[in-house]
Amino acid sequence: MMKSKKLWALLLALALVLGLAACGGKDAGSDKTGGGSTAAPEEQETGDAGGGQKADGSDLAYVQGKGTLVVGMTDFAPMDYRDASGSWIGFDADMASAFAESLGVKVEFQEITWDYKVMELNAKSIDCVWNGMTLNDEVKAAMDTGNAYCLNAQVLVVPAAKAADFENLTSLEGLNVAVESGSAGEDAAEALGASTTAVAKQADALMEVSAGTADAAVIDLLMAGAMIGEGTNYANLTYTVNLNTAQGLKSEEYGVGFRKGSDLVDAWNGFWAAAVADGSVLETGTAYGVQESLILE
Repeated sequence: MMKSKKLWALLLALALVLGLAACGGKDAGSDKTGGGSTAAPEEQETGDAGGGQKADGSDLAYVQGKGTLVVGMTDFAPMDYRDASGSWIGFDADMASAFAESLGVKVEFQEITWDYKVMELNAKSIDCVWNGMTLNDEVKAAMDTGNAYCLNAQVLVVPAAKAADFENLTSLEGLNVAVESGSAGEDAAEALGASTTAVAKQADALMEVSAGTADAAVIDLLMAGAMIGEGTNYANLTYTVNLNTAQGLKSEEYGVGFRKGSDLVDAWNGFWAAAVADGSVLETGTAYGVQESLILE
């Protein structure tokens, strides 16, 4: 009986040892397949922490490999807006389509929140920002940009019936001004002392003024020319003050933004020079009424 008990004890001990060994082997296998870098395969192959290009990377090859150029933009007539069928048109949209064609890929328009444009670009949710983007210091620090292609200014939009009250203003103190969040218009309004209400799009800023929930709005001159006044949906609005002039600043310049280190910048500059030379830039600009603001050099 004693021998039997000893035998059972030995068998039980052996079973425990084998069980622990099996568990240890399973854990080691888990570490082998699930450990190491937690980055997704695509991030390991194509991205870096700063959103720029790796030394051996090529944004141009990346875009051509996937077959699409994803353009980050907002609803911003006359540069980017939808036609009656829902398709994106406008000066920027049409030129972006032509650029994609020159690369041998299709264009895809992705509407973004303007405040997050750099994040979207570095995450590769989009391949460029092409939306009447002012080339200020903040933009130039976060992106590589193509040559400037259009001139612009920030203007104060007010109810037409009150336009006389706003003429020759040099300060916006005491005014509640609607602005697009993260825009050059927001910077200009705050620099002149306005109390600002930030909205998602410049078109939303016009709605605030029209509804009487803001005293005025600051938007791009090119948009004001297309969106307000006689024959538009905002016939009751007009613009009065050029905020660049009020601050003693030069006209702004628009540019297209790409990831840091992107070889798409050179591709874009080459495309643009050819499009200026063959007249397609001027032809497209004339179709959308922005020809006087184009930089054709």
